[in-house]
Amino acid sequence: MSLNEWPLAGLIAGLSALLALAVWSVRRLAAFDERSVAGHALVHYGTPLLFGAWVLLFWQLLTQAFNVPRVLLPAPSLIAQSLAAGWGVLAGDFVQTVLHSVLIGLAMGCGLGFVTGVLIDRSPFLQRGLLPLAALASTVPLVGVAPIMVMWFGFDWHSKAAVVVLMTFFPMLVNTLAGLKEAGHMERDLMRSYGAGYWRTLLSLRIPVALPFVFNALKINSTLAMIGAIVAEFFGSPTAGLGFRISTEAARMNMGLVWAAIVVAALAGSLLYGALGWLERRATFWHPSIRRG
Repeated sequence: MSLNEWPLAGLIAGLSALLALAVWSVRRLAAFDERSVAGHALVHYGTPLLFGAWVLLFWQLLTQAFNVPRVLLPAPSLIAQSLAAGWGVLAGDFVQTVLHSVLIGLAMGCGLGFVTGVLIDRSPFLQRGLLPLAALASTVPLVGVAPIMVMWFGFDWHSKAAVVVLMTFFPMLVNTLAGLKEAGHMERDLMRSYGAGYWRTLLSLRIPVALPFVFNALKINSTLAMIGAIVAEFFGSPTAGLGFRISTEAARMNMGLVWAAIVVAALAGSLLYGALGWLERRATFWHPSIRRG
């Protein structure tokens, strides 16, 4: 007897009991003793994994119980089948979108934003001239700039990387400027008393103090870069890319592969965000927010 053949009252009662079990198990795991290393890892990683497993289970049950059309919302099992069947195609899309457009565009945009922030901090003239222009560039809508970049740089990944550069430049610039201002007057006076010039103070004091702001910008830009690259591929792409795959398969009503491409993009973005968070904890271990964590 399948779920859609159950009486409504029995179905509601079963799902309610399962929901109560899900809430109890997640709360129980979240309240686990964190004092040991194993306990901290279990709470830190186990709780979101358990919560995600329950979400997938309810997603599967509800789509089956109410006969949700695949076009509207395919079941996780169908998405997993599409992911396994189209893995070769999705691997090529991953390389095109993530390894080329996202990573190269993210590195160039963040690097350019950081260097520009240092130069603006050094020169009040640049602060009055470049900062308003950077703010203006950040307000340009993605759907407007993506076709222009395709016309300028072609249909390959270069145009998508250019869109990512434009999207990630301003957040890094603003955070770099805010971070460079965090060094207090007392610390700067101490550096000057030791005979340190501007560049020595910048390298030994101000940039280390600015690192938490820089990593905040990197983590924000990691998600913006993924969104920008995928949306840019809607406006022109060769025969590969996660955005290209989503738009093409959606037109064919192949929603299983569409959701599989979304899963690949979400996992790639989450792994990139997690890698940046891990690097932040290693580079800014001295910061109070890291020590409290």
